Amino acid sequence: MEIDTPELFEAPATPPTLPWSDYVARTGDAPRDCPHCPRLVKFRTDLRARHVGWWNAPVPGFGDPDAWLAVVGLAPGMRGANRTGRPFTGDQAGVLLYTTLAKFGLSTGDYAAHSADGVTLNGVFITNAVRCVPPANKPETAEIHACRPYLVEHLRGLPKLKVVIALGGTAHQSAVKALGGKLPKTPFGHGAVHHLHTGYTIIDSYHCSQLNTNTGRLTTPMFEAVFATALAERDRQ
Repeated sequence: MEIDTPELFEAPATPPTLPWSDYVARTGDAPRDCPHCPRLVKFRTDLRARHVGWWNAPVPGFGDPDAWLAVVGLAPGMRGANRTGRPFTGDQAGVLLYTTLAKFGLSTGDYAAHSADGVTLNGVFITNAVRCVPPANKPETAEIHACRPYLVEHLRGLPKLKVVIALGGTAHQSAVKALGGKLPKTPFGHGAVHHLHTGYTIIDSYHCSQLNTNTGRLTTPMFEAVFATALAERDRQ
């Protein structure tokens, strides 16, 4: 989950360069007014009235269309991706993620916590199991299920995808199901590596939320080790 933390920057959201209908047709992502989850629709509508300049819509995936690595989170943070329109951008959750990507040469540019900072990803695609921000940072089971087709579209639409890093247990479950794996054979555990019979590798990590990093549940070396493992898995295949 992209935990709801105070805003780091107040840069405005950046809308898609294409009309949303064209963007959806091109990417297979959720439409701006996706109707599938009534609770999320109501929350999204309320936020549009309260925060007119924010993104306040399903947050599309971001990254390299030729990615070998996908990073899957749970859902947009209210003042993070829901505000900026880019996954893990604008709240504390993204700081460790984008810093780590840069350290391993998986991104170019300087992360500045807004969608117009010019950061590009090299061989990486970032997405979430749930496209819309949920109340209290907690999507319901039915909402996770309803959004899974978009995750399937993203992951299976990456022709060079080899490895997925799942941030947290729910992201792990969604990624396993999206890639055709079997959950009883792939229990979540930080640092665990799962080789699916469908040919993909899933590596688990605790979420890079401010809560986890502040409490020490997830440290920078622990998080970096997950990405080192991902690179090793890429080279092994």
